[in-house]
Amino acid sequence: MLFSRHKIRAKNQTLRSKSQFVILLFIILSFTSFNNLYSQIFYPNPDSIPFAPAVNYSVGDGPGCVFCADLDGDGDLDLAVSNTYSYNVSILKNNGDGTFQPKVDYEAGTIGSNQGPHSVFCADLDGDLDLDLATANDLSLNVSILKNNGDGTFQPKVDYTTGSGAFYVYCADLDGDLDLDLAVANINSYTVSILKNNGDGIFQSKVDYGTGNRPYFVFCADIDKDGDIDVITANSGSDDVSILKNNGDGTFQPKVDYVVGDYPVSIYSADLDGDTDLDLAVTNQFSNNVSILMNNGDGTFQTKVDYGVGTYPFSVFCADLDRDLDLDLAVANGYDNGVASILTNNGDGTFQPKVDYGAGLWPHSVFCADLDGDGDLDMATANVNSDNVSILKNLGCQCPPLPQVGDVNCDGKVTVSDVVYLINYLFKGGPPPC
Repeated sequence: MLFSRHKIRAKNQTLRSKSQFVILLFIILSFTSFNNLYSQIFYPNPDSIPFAPAVNYSVGDGPGCVFCADLDGDGDLDLAVSNTYSYNVSILKNNGDGTFQPKVDYEAGTIGSNQGPHSVFCADLDGDLDLDLATANDLSLNVSILKNNGDGTFQPKVDYTTGSGAFYVYCADLDGDLDLDLAVANINSYTVSILKNNGDGIFQSKVDYGTGNRPYFVFCADIDKDGDIDVITANSGSDDVSILKNNGDGTFQPKVDYVVGDYPVSIYSADLDGDTDLDLAVTNQFSNNVSILMNNGDGTFQTKVDYGVGTYPFSVFCADLDRDLDLDLAVANGYDNGVASILTNNGDGTFQPKVDYGAGLWPHSVFCADLDGDGDLDMATANVNSDNVSILKNLGCQCPPLPQVGDVNCDGKVTVSDVVYLINYLFKGGPPPC
């Protein structure tokens, strides 16, 4: 009898082992199918980042720029969109999950004058801890300031004179007095206008500095690491960028130019190679590429390296879209049937070939931010020809398809622990596979 019980016990252990093997095999096969399906849905190629299809929201006529910011103070990010041809800014409040309420419009620019707002920037201009609006008004001689009432509604605009053809405005503390000043790129007068803040959101008369030909865009950043904020312009008429270094008081040295591609229209300055200084990414509309200029550490730059994007790229934004702790590129391609391109960073400021994602018609501006509060960065594009903004939610995958099918917990091997991990995930909650 004792022998029989041992035989029965051994037989039961064998059956349990076989059962575990069958369960593991079943889960592995099931996971293989899931993984293949997951790859087909979210990974059109191995270098892509999984974004959900675009969801579009109506704005005004000819939206040229989108900016994401918490305008109503409720902790989520809303949208401000400049509408060149309807002479207003559309505000779309976030419901908290990356969906948005219908737009509310506020006048900017000069109605009926072909001087509607080409760009919008959100910043606390009057020091009351809410975010106001500044717009650069296309073909005009002015910027509009719209002060926030504290709840994401705005007071009537106040205009300030700039150079001719105010195309883009950037808000930054240029003179070190802890309030935010204005830098405005003037495409017709070949200048950048600096308007210093009095501290209450009222601005002094402009001071102009020469740039290259037809400056389309301006960006402000401390590129020489001396503690003050410098000014950079993308000059569409001279195929270069101008660097204007700050003297420390909001006055600027004469420009130094660096060659980029054909018809540059957008700049973003960020640490692309991880060496703690700020490099440049520049979109070149007519050469269909983005130029990367690495900083030497002192605000001088190396010769450009170009990466192909879509047709007529209008806007570039640098952000860690795949959560690998380096900054990738998002590019809005104006004439590419509604496409935004993502170029993922290799970690050293070189980039993988572009991967395209659908947006609205003629995306003119792109902004990356966590719109749905899930910890990863989504994309918003302003689409000139479809009069809407597209929201592309990042689905948050933190790793590529599994290197070994069935290795659910990503420990480099396939064992029974993968079964436990997957069962815990399926029935008890917890972190997803990989």
